[in-house]
Amino acid sequence: MSSNNNEITQAERHFGVRFPQDYRHFLATQGSMSRFVPPADDFLMINDVAELIDVNGAGEFQQRFPGSLVIGGDGSREMLTYDFRQEPPPLVLIDVSAQDWSSAIHQAASLSALLEQFPESGWKWDDSEPLSP
Repeated sequence: MSSNNNEITQAERHFGVRFPQDYRHFLATQGSMSRFVPPADDFLMINDVAELIDVNGAGEFQQRFPGSLVIGGDGSREMLTYDFRQEPPPLVLIDVSAQDWSSAIHQAASLSALLEQFPESGWKWDDSEPLSP
């Protein structure tokens, strides 16, 4: 189920950030993702926009990782997180037990770059139809 632009805008206001365009596009067109992706059958989960506030509040990520926004994970200990301390915000992996940014593993420069690592995910970045602000 895809999210509409109003929900995306409300989430951006809540977190005080502007989501990267490819992530906004993903939320509007896909909404979420939860599947095993070849070749290693890694589990990749990207939360729906409606889940972002609860997910980020549950682990106190905003307090431990100022400027962070958890958008998904591996269904276990690693959380897929935007690092909004940088522009553009890269995606990083953070272990749920980590106490601060020193434990973050830089994953990808963008959501589209991450998903390109898993062509079987079926998601294609198409910026021909920009989303409204």
